[in-house]
Amino acid sequence: MRSPFPGMDPYLEAHWGDVHTSLMTYARDQLRPQLPSELKVRVEERISVQDPDSNDRPVGYIPDVRILAKQPEGSLSPLASASATLVLDAAYPVMVPRMVEPATERTLQILDTRSGNRIVTTIEILSPANKLDAKGRAAFRKKQWQLAESGVNLVEIDLLRDGEYVLIAPWEAVPASCRGTYRVAVSRATDPENVDMYRVPLRDRLPTIRIPLRAGDRDVFLNLQALIDAAYENGGYDDIDYRGEPEPPLWKEDADWANELLQAAQRS
Repeated sequence: MRSPFPGMDPYLEAHWGDVHTSLMTYARDQLRPQLPSELKVRVEERISVQDPDSNDRPVGYIPDVRILAKQPEGSLSPLASASATLVLDAAYPVMVPRMVEPATERTLQILDTRSGNRIVTTIEILSPANKLDAKGRAAFRKKQWQLAESGVNLVEIDLLRDGEYVLIAPWEAVPASCRGTYRVAVSRATDPENVDMYRVPLRDRLPTIRIPLRAGDRDVFLNLQALIDAAYENGGYDDIDYRGEPEPPLWKEDADWANELLQAAQRS
């Protein structure tokens, strides 16, 4: 079953860890057959960080392992017998690390194998770690300018409503038509003074965007709607409970539109 929304499903934001991983894989698979033979596309990993002294809302890391302490075999339950004499011993704690391992973020890189695997294009599908935490935003902005100064094409795809604006184009330079719910920015190495911005409103289908390669190469294309549709279907998100509000909540006008859509699809 497909999502009841024509474009980006706002309810998917609550499941972004899984969705983000799927989008990276599907984007790689969609781009691979379009590339010249000497260019390869790879999913690279990096570790995100969070400032423990920051007042920003935490990203919400989830531990990989949960440790549970169970009652020793043979011990008496407090409710086993009303006449039993119980000796209450102090509980023994279980030692666990104080710091949870930071989340692993993924980015797509198009590499030129004939130039020592030089990075040609980096594609970032933003995650909460890029937008919610001050240190994460600072690290993301630093990476932006490092890539720009290195002559690498940078594609930024922001399908998250939560968090601050962090794309490479200055907010004041972004035209009103591109200040919608979602945003895509493409910084080309051949035109470092300008940024391609795409219009990505909530109520429309996601666009197919141009991905720049080396100077002299033709652009290749990334169909964002196809990525989201595949992530929704293959992730089994047809079981989403649409009776509640998405996180974060929609603005009133968008919420009214969403409710009408869900009622028409008999999903509310």
